[in-house]
Amino acid sequence: MAVRSTLAALIAGAFLLVGRVPLPERRHWAGLAVVAGGVVIGFPLLTTLALQTSTTSHAAVVVGLLPLTTAVFAALRTGRRPSRTFWWAAVSGAVVVLGFTVQQSGGAVSQGDLYLFGALLVCAAGYTEGGRLARLMPGWQVIGWALVLCLPLMAVGSAVALSVEPVRLNAHGVLGLVWVAAGSTFFGLYVWYRGMASIGIPKASQLQLAQPLLTLFWSVFLLGETLPLAAPVAAVAVLVCIAVTQRAKS
Repeated sequence: MAVRSTLAALIAGAFLLVGRVPLPERRHWAGLAVVAGGVVIGFPLLTTLALQTSTTSHAAVVVGLLPLTTAVFAALRTGRRPSRTFWWAAVSGAVVVLGFTVQQSGGAVSQGDLYLFGALLVCAAGYTEGGRLARLMPGWQVIGWALVLCLPLMAVGSAVALSVEPVRLNAHGVLGLVWVAAGSTFFGLYVWYRGMASIGIPKASQLQLAQPLLTLFWSVFLLGETLPLAAPVAAVAVLVCIAVTQRAKS
């Protein structure tokens, strides 16, 4: 995680330097700190800890609660109040996800689920602040400055991690690292924040309900995980909620 964020911060810093982007106004730094703490550090760290005791498919559907959590944070932070239809659809998707979680854990919440729920809270706060800031500055600058803000901490973490863990460089590993750093962490979040600024945080957040289905698909075909029958049913159910939230007034 630290190495990925360090590389992403270096890429972001290069873009900021080449573009001669001035430092953000002082009033924006608190929001950027929330983005950095929630999206760059908190969410990856907590989900990594969760995956030590949970499968990727299980974690993916639990993270399906993130759209609802983000919509709630956005309503509280920005004062915008989506329609009742929107909330019914968003809550329905969340209920499906919670039902899957309880069913898969035998009726009890596991330690991995606690990490995941913590990840939801910090990431929703980061998404909300990022979406708000993306209406004031380009989305790539939002995530760019958040990454640069974390660079000193991530650089230290990378040095420690590389000193205690064996490094086996190969083409597959290097390609994967570059992808998660440049594609997922930097450019992916740039597009995400730009979309939030364009259509609004609540409505954009609900599109992420598609993530569980996509993650479930790739966890089977790339990682060879066994897919529980309830997992695709739950994922498809929350996808139905997407259509409703996008048509509802938000």
